[in-house]
Amino acid sequence: MKRRTHSHTNGGTGVELFGFAKDVGRRIFGKESEADQKIREMLEADNPGIQDLDVKVKDGTVAISGRAEEAAALEKAVLMAGNVQGIAEVDASAVAAPAAVEEVDYYLIEAGDTLSKIAQQFYDDATAYPHIFAANREVIKDPDLIFVGQKIRIPRQPA
Repeated sequence: MKRRTHSHTNGGTGVELFGFAKDVGRRIFGKESEADQKIREMLEADNPGIQDLDVKVKDGTVAISGRAEEAAALEKAVLMAGNVQGIAEVDASAVAAPAAVEEVDYYLIEAGDTLSKIAQQFYDDATAYPHIFAANREVIKDPDLIFVGQKIRIPRQPA
């Protein structure tokens, strides 16, 4: 059975408010007062394609603004920010983005998952895992190091 956390076709800025597991994820800040800067630095370092980026964090919600080069850049920025420990929601309503050219599902990693197992569930082909990795390169640094509670993008059609 395919387990999806959210399914949509991003029509412009369709990714507006997205929920995440606050207590899991990559720990990049100690106090919320330093979260704006740390998350901005992380997004800029892995640059998914957001120009004029601004980041504000309050009460576990990240608000990002700027201009996305493509819809996938916005989706990746939302996932990167949301997969940070201490973040429960990402508000991307202030990011200007073009309409998506591909349909994407969002998947929440569960215990025992591997990218191969997820590829088998979505594409009926475990060897299609590189497509999932490529679609999440800024979110997943190593295809063998995914974690429970992490959200990733699953393009509906493998390459």
